[in-house]
Amino acid sequence: MDTLLKSNPQAQQRNNHNGQETSLWSSGFGMKMEAITPFLGKYRPFMGRCCQTCTPKSWESLFHRSIMDLGFCNVILVKEENTRFRGWLVRRLCYFLWSLEQHIPTSSDTSQKIMENTGVQNLLLGRIPGAAGEGQAPDLVKKEVQRILGHIQTTPCPFLLRLFSWALLWFLNRLFLNVQLHRGQMKMVHKAAQEGSPLVFLSTHKSLLDGFLLPFVLFSQGLGVVRVALDSRTCSPALRALLRKLGGLFLPPEANLSLDSSEGNLARAVVRAVSAPSGLWTGALAVLRRLCNCWGCNRRVCVRVHLAQPFSLQEYTINARSCWGSRQTLEHLLQPVVLGECSVVPDTEKEQEWTPSTGLLLALKDDDQLLVRRLSRHVLSASVASSAVMSTAIMATLLLLKHQKGVVLSQLLGEFSWLTEETLLRGFDVGFSGQLRCLAQHTLSLLRAHVVLLRVHQGDLVVVPRPGPGLTHLARLSMELLPTFLSEAVGACAVRGLLAGRVPPEGPWELQGIELLSQNELYRQILLLLHLLPQDLLLPQPCQSSYCYCQEVLDRLIQCGLLVAEETPGSRPACDTGRQHLSAKLLWKPSGDFTDSESDDFEEPGGRCFRLSQQSRCPDFFLFLCRLLSPILKAFAQAATFLHVGQLPDSEVGYSEKLFQFLQACAQEEGIFECADPNLAISAIWTFKDLGVLQQMPSPTGPQLHLSPTFANRDNQDKLEQFIRQFICS
Repeated sequence: MDTLLKSNPQAQQRNNHNGQETSLWSSGFGMKMEAITPFLGKYRPFMGRCCQTCTPKSWESLFHRSIMDLGFCNVILVKEENTRFRGWLVRRLCYFLWSLEQHIPTSSDTSQKIMENTGVQNLLLGRIPGAAGEGQAPDLVKKEVQRILGHIQTTPCPFLLRLFSWALLWFLNRLFLNVQLHRGQMKMVHKAAQEGSPLVFLSTHKSLLDGFLLPFVLFSQGLGVVRVALDSRTCSPALRALLRKLGGLFLPPEANLSLDSSEGNLARAVVRAVSAPSGLWTGALAVLRRLCNCWGCNRRVCVRVHLAQPFSLQEYTINARSCWGSRQTLEHLLQPVVLGECSVVPDTEKEQEWTPSTGLLLALKDDDQLLVRRLSRHVLSASVASSAVMSTAIMATLLLLKHQKGVVLSQLLGEFSWLTEETLLRGFDVGFSGQLRCLAQHTLSLLRAHVVLLRVHQGDLVVVPRPGPGLTHLARLSMELLPTFLSEAVGACAVRGLLAGRVPPEGPWELQGIELLSQNELYRQILLLLHLLPQDLLLPQPCQSSYCYCQEVLDRLIQCGLLVAEETPGSRPACDTGRQHLSAKLLWKPSGDFTDSESDDFEEPGGRCFRLSQQSRCPDFFLFLCRLLSPILKAFAQAATFLHVGQLPDSEVGYSEKLFQFLQACAQEEGIFECADPNLAISAIWTFKDLGVLQQMPSPTGPQLHLSPTFANRDNQDKLEQFIRQFICS
């Protein structure tokens, strides 16, 4: 066998390797030229719809009916037809003419609007005691408002905006083959813009290019210049001056002062009152410096911009508050179960809000803070759902979870096609298409630093993940696929925990399938795992109860064929709807009395029971689903082990660094490199704080983490580790 790809190939060796790969791939492997398409049948999947519970009117009115089959447009493809002119010279100046024809909103008297704002008027009239501006002349306050407003933004320069848009169009055409935008998603945004209210775009910042790519895309689609706020500390004075001319927004330093400071009141009021239609072409110069090495690349790539469904913020603020119920901390919900003091999970939701507490957020009332935090979860859930799954995530998942010891390429191609189809079946989009063999070649070339290709004499290839830290990179890529199978993965790990005390962990699948699993037991086990896993991983809708999530998980397990309903001996069939199921309250009512005939008056049949399916594909798929959550669960288990050896008290930053070093040491000893991630270490510490394992207490040097008295006991530490490890499938 010959190794074809090295871990760190030199520039002079790349051409030789590329030649070896090309000749090897062109020889073929006896595989048919199967095509991978990013849709099933005629329609593409669409994710990222707004919440039907909190925004029902937006769900209905702002959704484009033909979004599934409208296709994509290339926003950087500007031809003669995109201008009003025709001719030989126009074809060479079409970029410049296009930039001249773009609509730029005219600036209005922003300072006058700011002065008329209610918050600023309250400061002028002295309705806020001790506020800056109290007792001053209105002219002086107006000058102060103009000074603050001048720091935030200036009147944009149309010439610079057009010049910059022309330069960006020229640059993007040389960097990318195309920039794809879904026509249906754009039509939904246009429909929302026609309502007359200002649009607010929230970006998840998938790459460094977002800072200038997103404003360019929206500007090119006739939505005007998008305003984006930046931290003035990240830009030099010269760059700030340029970006202000392009419509940039920069918060004044006074706005970030403590809430008890009177100096920041006027600045904060001006920031809240700002509504200029101008915008920002952000971060372009900084990004250009980082992309200098791209100019020598011969291969250009494609990029796609995803937009979730718009929704009315006013409608959300009205409806979202009605979905709030009682909540308890994770310490009250899960700690008694972990310690064996209680077997019943309380019927309440988990309180876990990890949104950064900034000064502006703390200035709001408690209800408004909760509204902002839950709005952020709604937006993040929609953005993750609307993001396409890339080929590197699918390939990394297969290599990490199924073939860490290597796999023949012909088998890997078949599994790549299978996992792509499973992704599409679950309504998630994929960001690739083409011939299967070409896709695999391109994907493995992107992962060449983390895999080894071995040539065997039978004419096939063996793909082996490179042992060591490369597995950590594959684990990060595989996390992008987790939202697609998250419900099934949670259910599979819950079933694993339920069977852990009944059959040997390595017992045969047939032996595990004998066990009868009741619906109530499954609900409890799923609920325990839901409480353990962090909210930023699960991304549940804040208006969705945990029990609805449990039912969704159970339904997914049944749909994918892992669980089969089983009637318990002596029980009535679940499909029996005979008269004996009616409650006594309905039986004695006279005919025609429908005053109390809701479905709640039917007696609930006994809990259903399930068995593991005995289909041939189920064991491998069950193991695959369990391993999707293995990195975070193993990291949590090792964090519980670290309680024995960790030195506390310590700062949160210091303790997270030591925990990360411990995860790296365990990775070297046990080969579990997918857990050696600093983000997993931080997530484990936050979860342990919510669970009451770690306590944060003030000290002269700053907040310090302490081990709680309950978990200072070694037995309780072992119980915590055992509780976590029951969900892990080796």
